[in-house]
Amino acid sequence: MQSLRKYRVTVLVITDILIICAAQFISGFLMSKNNVLYTDSYMKTLANTIIASIVVYEAVFVIFKTYMNITRYENGKDYISYIILSMLSGGIIFLTAFLFRLPFVESKQIMLSTILISVAVVSYRVIIRFILTGDGTGVKQNTGKNNLLIIGAGEAARELIKTAKTNFKLTYNIVGLIDDNPNKIGYFISGKQILGSRFDIPRICEEKNVKTIFFSIANINSINKKQILTICQETGAKIRILPGMVDIIKNKSLLSNLRDVEIEDLLGRDAIELENENIEELIKDKCVLITGGGGSIGSELCRQVVKHNPKTLVIFDIYENNLYNIQMELRQNNFDQKTNIVAVVGSVRDKSRLDEVFKRYKPYIVFHAAAHKHVPLMEVSPLEAIKNNVFGTYNTVNIADKYNVKKFILISTDKAVNPTNIMGATKRMCEMIVQAKNNVSKTEFAAVRFGNVLGSNGSVLPLFKKQISIGGPVTVTHKEITRFFMTIPEAVGLVLQAASYAKGGEVFVLDMGEPVKIYDLAESLIKLSGLEPNVDIQIKITGLRPGEKLYEELLMSEEGLKQTAHNKIFIGNPGSIKIKELKEKIKQLKELTQHESISSVEIKETMKKIVPTYHEPDEMNITQKNSRQEIQSKIIDTAVKVKKIADYNKVTKEQTLKEA
Repeated sequence: MQSLRKYRVTVLVITDILIICAAQFISGFLMSKNNVLYTDSYMKTLANTIIASIVVYEAVFVIFKTYMNITRYENGKDYISYIILSMLSGGIIFLTAFLFRLPFVESKQIMLSTILISVAVVSYRVIIRFILTGDGTGVKQNTGKNNLLIIGAGEAARELIKTAKTNFKLTYNIVGLIDDNPNKIGYFISGKQILGSRFDIPRICEEKNVKTIFFSIANINSINKKQILTICQETGAKIRILPGMVDIIKNKSLLSNLRDVEIEDLLGRDAIELENENIEELIKDKCVLITGGGGSIGSELCRQVVKHNPKTLVIFDIYENNLYNIQMELRQNNFDQKTNIVAVVGSVRDKSRLDEVFKRYKPYIVFHAAAHKHVPLMEVSPLEAIKNNVFGTYNTVNIADKYNVKKFILISTDKAVNPTNIMGATKRMCEMIVQAKNNVSKTEFAAVRFGNVLGSNGSVLPLFKKQISIGGPVTVTHKEITRFFMTIPEAVGLVLQAASYAKGGEVFVLDMGEPVKIYDLAESLIKLSGLEPNVDIQIKITGLRPGEKLYEELLMSEEGLKQTAHNKIFIGNPGSIKIKELKEKIKQLKELTQHESISSVEIKETMKKIVPTYHEPDEMNITQKNSRQEIQSKIIDTAVKVKKIADYNKVTKEQTLKEA
């Protein structure tokens, strides 16, 4: 095989010459009458035609570099070019014979030989490619291969099959494809059969011992995607997925586009549509300042804000590494061609630094994302949460008011609702600050509140992935603990949309979809890794951490909801606080920060007075659990009553029919 590869061009040339000779003999046999084929004059004519054909065909093939093609990677376009070049060669021979009256065979025979040559040239190349890229049928060849099932029977699937056959034939054994179109089932794509629909996946995976699944449908809505992936997840196979079409266009190699399935794929939420004209009007040609711009939320704010062409983007952060990373990312994507991107190191605790930055750049809109957000760490260091979250926000709000910022948007959290920890209480205090300041300022102050974001700094997902990678255990604090989740781009897109609606004083609440049990999240991640929960990877319950509650809320009980123009954004109406009352609360907190040795108990007691909705986690967890059990009990009672009524109606109907 190695020697053949070394002399591949020679082998191809000799094969083509033999085909040309054979085609002329066969066409002569088919077209000639009686015994003319065996006469000396005809043999001379045929010899002239064969010599001319070899010269012309080989010259054309060499000029158009057909021998430079690697046979195993040839495709339909290459084969069409062979047919065209063969036809061109035949045409040249015909014209030469006609114009110069050369002793060649008849025109009909030239035409037939041309057809035979084009078919033969393509056929033997297809056979060679099939031999080189084929799966093989021997049992030994399949030893060690990964049985692969492909979801989707479209163009992407065809390309995946082609790539797997050529580059990964020793890695994957493709058992077949899945498609929900009933008209496709039973048919073949590139030699691989479409075996069934999504509902046949578990059966096929069991019968074929499938170890890997490629999800090759790029254009599919979130609901269907979630349903199919959920079915795949139960098979125990490793799942890899094609991203959206935009990513595929950027990187045309489909196999390199395949990625592991993420929890985001299983959320089942449709893409959020934004009113980009409103956002554009808010941001275009303006100066935008983002505090905490190097963090997970802040950096995504930067990415989305620059797409709306601000005149200047000021990224303000205390951590220079993150700040540098987002600045370089935006510059590498050429956003600095239209926007002046400025990275500023500084702390929101430093009033003089803030004053200097606001005075120099005079921002039109400020997104305040800088905050300490890690609940357990802030329970250990409550004064740091107060200094950074409360006083950092208070400083930024006052400086924004001083320099007549048009809009100030606070990034808040669901943990500010009935907080059970210092972090949540400080964020609720931040909401109170912007609401109080809005009443006495020309600046429009508002807050946007949302839950956990997947992939953010401190998110549970990176921890779970790391624990799975080292073989477990995966640690969950409580089997019933529930959280709302949203992707970072989703959350930030809605923040920008909410900012375009803000008139001042609102607390915008984002629709986070259905709450997710963290235990179920851990199980899904383990299954997506092709492993079995509590068999291959143990899930360990560690107990609730300090300040942690079982269920997060997005709205305080005393608040009402108002719908905005966007179906994912609502406005809460919490009771307003007067600026005088706010200053008194700030004064009390200021006194706390003067004493580093003050106990956590004293700090919490003071916070409970300042934030009336702040409760101990045990108290809230019992209340929430009882409330949920009461709701579930009512649902069960209602279901039982409905069933009794249905049974009664059924019996009555049957009795009536008998009597009739």
